[in-house]
This record gives sequence, C-alpha cells and structure tokens, in this order.
Amino acid sequence: MKIKKILVSQPKPLSEKSPYFDLESKYGVEVVFRPFIKIEGLTSKEFRQAKIPINNHTAVIFTARTAVDHYFRLCKELSFKVPDTMKYFCVSETIAHYLQKYIIYRKRKIFYTETGHAESLLPLLAKHNKETYLYPISDVHDQKLHIPEDGSIKFTKAIMYRTVSNVIGNDEPFDYDMIILFTPSGVKSLIQSFPHFEQGNIAIGVMGTKTIEELKTNGLRLDFTTSPKAPSIAAAMDQYIAAHLDDPDEPRIEQERFPEPEPEPIPEPKAEEKVEEKVEEQPKAEEQPKAEEQPKAEEKAEEKKATAKKTPAKKAPAKKATTKKATTTKKATATKKAEPAKKATATKATTAKKAEPAKKTAAKAAPAKKATAIKATAAKKAEPAKKATATKAAAAKKAEPAKKAAAKAEPAKKAAPVKKTAPAKKATATKATTAKAATTKKATAKKTTKKTDK
Repeated sequence: MKIKKILVSQPKPLSEKSPYFDLESKYGVEVVFRPFIKIEGLTSKEFRQAKIPINNHTAVIFTARTAVDHYFRLCKELSFKVPDTMKYFCVSETIAHYLQKYIIYRKRKIFYTETGHAESLLPLLAKHNKETYLYPISDVHDQKLHIPEDGSIKFTKAIMYRTVSNVIGNDEPFDYDMIILFTPSGVKSLIQSFPHFEQGNIAIGVMGTKTIEELKTNGLRLDFTTSPKAPSIAAAMDQYIAAHLDDPDEPRIEQERFPEPEPEPIPEPKAEEKVEEKVEEQPKAEEQPKAEEQPKAEEKAEEKKATAKKTPAKKAPAKKATTKKATTTKKATATKKAEPAKKATATKATTAKKAEPAKKTAAKAAPAKKATAIKATAAKKAEPAKKATATKAAAAKKAEPAKKAAAKAEPAKKAAPVKKTAPAKKATATKATTAKAATTKKATAKKTTKKTDK
C-alpha cells in the first residue's frame, strides 16, 4: 500500500530539525503526532509508602528527562533540599544539559556517556563504587540499564512516575497508512482504543524488543523495526516508504471503535406517584361490590316502605338530625378557632426546645458566676485589712531597731539614779527638818515676847 498518512505515537518535537519533518518534505507524506500514553507522577503520599529514603543516597542515575522532572518534583514535595555534593550520572549529554533547569551545571559533579548508550554507563558506576545510587524509573519500563545485583554497586530503584494509556476517542479520525509504536504500553493503548483492531494493509513500525513481544502477543504483524543499517526509527521509516512508493492505493479498513456508553435507563416513578395512583383506583374497587349488593339494598328499601305504611312517621329523627348538624358545625368552628392557639403553642414549644440548651448552659454557668462574685467581694473586703496589716508590719520592722536600742538603754538608766540620788535625798530631808525646827523656835520666841510685853 502506498503510504500517505503516518501516525507517530509521540509528542510533536519542538525543533524544526526533526527527521520526521524531512520525511514530509522528501516523500510528501503527512505525519501526525499523537501520544498513545500519558505520564503521571506519583504523589508524595504514594512515594512514602515505598519507604525509600532519598537522603541516604549520594548519587542519582538518569536515563530520561521525565525522570529528572519527577525526581526534583518529589524532592520539593517531600521538603528535601538536594545537597550541592550530589552526583549525577546521565545516559546521554542531552539529559546532562537538561539538568540546568534545576541546578547550576558548572558547580555540580555530572557524568555522562559519549555514545549515548546505557551499557556504556556501567564503567562509570563501577569506578565510583563508594557511592549509593538512586535510580528513578517508571512502573512499566524497558530496562535499558542492567546494573549487576552482586553488591559491587549499591543502588535503589525508585518508581517516581507511571504510564497511563491515552485512548483514541470516537470523535478522532483514524485514517492512517502507517503507525509507529515505541513502548509496550503504546500497543496496549491501541488495543484499548480498538478492541477488535484489524491491521489489514496498515504498516506498523516498532522500536524495542519488549514492544515487539507485546505486538506479537496481541496478534499484530510487525512490518519494520530498527536495524544496523537503520539504527533509528526515522531511518527505518525512510527505507520502508521508499520501497513502497510504486504500490497502488488501497482502501483503508474502518476500525471498530470501542463501544459507546449505553443510554441511561428511564427513571422509575417515585413512591408518591404510585400512592396517588392507588388512591385514585380505590373508589372503583369500592363501587364494584356496591353494584353486586344492589338487589339486597332494593329488598331492604321495600321492607322499610312496608313498615313505614304500618307505623306512623316520627318527627324525632329529624330533630336528631338537626341536633347532629348543629353539633358538627359547633365542633368545626371550635376546631377552626383552636387552630391558631395550637399553632402558637407549637411555636412556643419549638422555641422552648431551642432555648433549652442555652438555659442548661446558663444554669450550669450560674453557680460558677456566683462563686466568682462572692470571691471578688471577699477579696475587696479583705483588701483594707491586708493593707493595715501590711502597714503595721512595715511600722514594726521600722520600730524594731529603736526598740532594741531602748531595751539596751533601760538598765543603764535604772542603775545610775539609785546610786547618785540617795545622798541628795537625805540631805534635803535634814535641811527640811532643820528649817522646820528653826521656824518653830522663832514662833515660840515671838509668843514669849508677846507675853512678856503684856
């Protein structure tokens, strides 16, 4: 079949120097880039479940740029600051230069292979055998780097991202003459999009041994792959298109899409509607037995007429009927009048119920408030007494040195006057006696002189 439209299951390249664009200009084909898989990173919670401590590793192995992105993303989410002493071992130079997005390239220890093959990275890892390596990978990966597990190189595989199939929708056109697949998950995504895929005259090109195995397990035909003469998938595509330039145009096979979702069932009628229907049907059911009992009712009516002719009509039943009507009307009016009162009581009851928790909390808080008020009043009353005692204590402290000095001075004062004043008192007593004697003598002398004069 002549190739006109090609589907490449990869994102569109950013640079215009891609070999796919060269094929478009060389052969006039149309190349459509549509990835069959999506890459989703693991959350920090999911990564913690693996119990892999990042800080215990001194070097990191990178085989893809997606591994670089998700490694630094998880380090940020886990609040792990990547040290400046961390070493990086990359499969190719492009991955090594991609590290500039996250680190300063010239100040780090970065190693990469010159060939770009993963096998040539093993000698570098063996040379730095004292390092403990962290190897970020996907959950479904083609193991390019086969690190020996004999203990000569200490490493830990850490799943940091997963591949998810990006299914082709029913609205997307599928009219391709060639499909290029790169991973086993891409083959699975194609089968998920078209469960009954028929290859027919569609050419399929595949890259990788595991992708070829997955293609064969699903019963599909391999048309071309990479080889020593065509080391890249673009070179293999070039050879295949050139070999089929003169092929005639053949109609494309319309692939059977995955089944569309079934329409939602009509909801059943609600229980209320069913009840209404039953209520409407009830009178009909009641009417049927009445129709059957009509002969009996007619016989009873004839008997009543016969009895009525024999016995005179009574007026009492009419009175009873009127009284019954009056009672019913009175009851109806009473119930109408009582309705607002009932509503008011109901609203009061609801408000009382709502207020009950607040009352309970207030009742619980009341004793505590009273106790605090009593304590506050007691404290206010006790303040002057406390101040008086404090002033007394201060005065007592100030008076203590004076009291001590007075106590020391008292014995000296008492002893001194006893010794000195005793003779003075005796002298004054003698003087007083002598003075009294002199005065008495004078008085007697005057009296005698007066007598003699007489």
